[in-house]
Amino acid sequence: MFNVTTGLAIWCSEAMTLALVAFMAWRHDVRNKSYLYWGYGFLLSAIGFAMVALRGHIADFLSIELGNAIALTGQSAWAAGYLALDKRKMEWWIFLPPLIWVAGIFLPWVNEDYPNRVILYNLASAAGATSLLMAINAPNLKAEPTRAKLAVLFFAQSGLCFSTAVIMAVASPTDVQAANYAGAAAMGTGFLLTLACALTARVIMERSERQLRLLSLTDTLTGVLNRRGLFGQFDPISLRAFEQGRQVAVLLFDLDNFKRINDRFGHQAGDVVLTAFARMTRQYVPTGAFGRMGGEEFAAFASVGDQTEAEALAEAIRTEFCRAPISTGDAIIPATVSIGVAIAPPVEANMDKLVSAADRALYAAKGAGRNCTVIFGETEAAAPAPVEPDHRRGELVPTVDDQVHALRRVGSLSRG
Repeated sequence: MFNVTTGLAIWCSEAMTLALVAFMAWRHDVRNKSYLYWGYGFLLSAIGFAMVALRGHIADFLSIELGNAIALTGQSAWAAGYLALDKRKMEWWIFLPPLIWVAGIFLPWVNEDYPNRVILYNLASAAGATSLLMAINAPNLKAEPTRAKLAVLFFAQSGLCFSTAVIMAVASPTDVQAANYAGAAAMGTGFLLTLACALTARVIMERSERQLRLLSLTDTLTGVLNRRGLFGQFDPISLRAFEQGRQVAVLLFDLDNFKRINDRFGHQAGDVVLTAFARMTRQYVPTGAFGRMGGEEFAAFASVGDQTEAEALAEAIRTEFCRAPISTGDAIIPATVSIGVAIAPPVEANMDKLVSAADRALYAAKGAGRNCTVIFGETEAAAPAPVEPDHRRGELVPTVDDQVHALRRVGSLSRG
């Protein structure tokens, strides 16, 4: 015969330990309510099962009715933790386990019969496992393999508890046999919950790793991609453009006279301008990639149908940005942007060459008076930049006059 008291004592000790670990994790990261809910879940489970183990030493109402209700409420807290992990709202169905128990335990033919109480508890526990399964099931389930394994565990736990209840209802066991059924189900559930704890820790670790990778690819000020993150998106965009029969466009942006903005209004105002431009421009390239190259320079990679579409995209961004001044609360800041664009077929698209061509186009836009768009098509993007000797360093660099001349000869310029 399975010794129920011994098994409950072992689980109470384990649950208290896990509760302490969860509460310590929550103190380390108080914004993550998941740890708090899980801590309460293990604490309630330990308290509830301790009360059940004390049957004969405390009143039956405290040991049977209240103790099991508290233990099942622990399952509700676990489900709440998984909902909080995804920042989802609390759902009514997480409270089904204790509600099922309370709804059935006061029926005379249940309350006075030990096998029927075991059946009721397993049905309530099956509902708890199902609520855990529903809580862990999210739209990104397939994208997280460990999370999918966790869902399988909760499905197995629900099946174990429900099948135990059904078998007992059909077999009509004696009290001794019911205790063995209860012990077997408890051991199986405890084993699955132990695995679930390990997998939950793995899910949290994987999520933390993804967040760290995201941070390494994101500009901290504006929230858009940084240079590294942006360049990593070029190949996927080129592939998508190839599959759709479109061209690849590189757009380089440079906020005009940004140093004057910082000098006149302060660096905090300059940060507001950078953030406003990033927030606005990101909306215009939802299927492409947009990021900050550094300082006041930004870039976007997008697939376009032709040169006209690329120019229309750049002009929409330019005109929208300069249409209304930016308010910092203390001042109104007028700001404009110069844009250089280069396009090429995806089979010929080379990121370094396209970025270099777009940079030449941006250089020409600056030389043409700023607040304008210069676009280089396939021929211009592939052509080398006009150069002149730099007597200070002994290098060849593009000149403004040659860039503007080349622009008028083979490119196009748009100005509002």
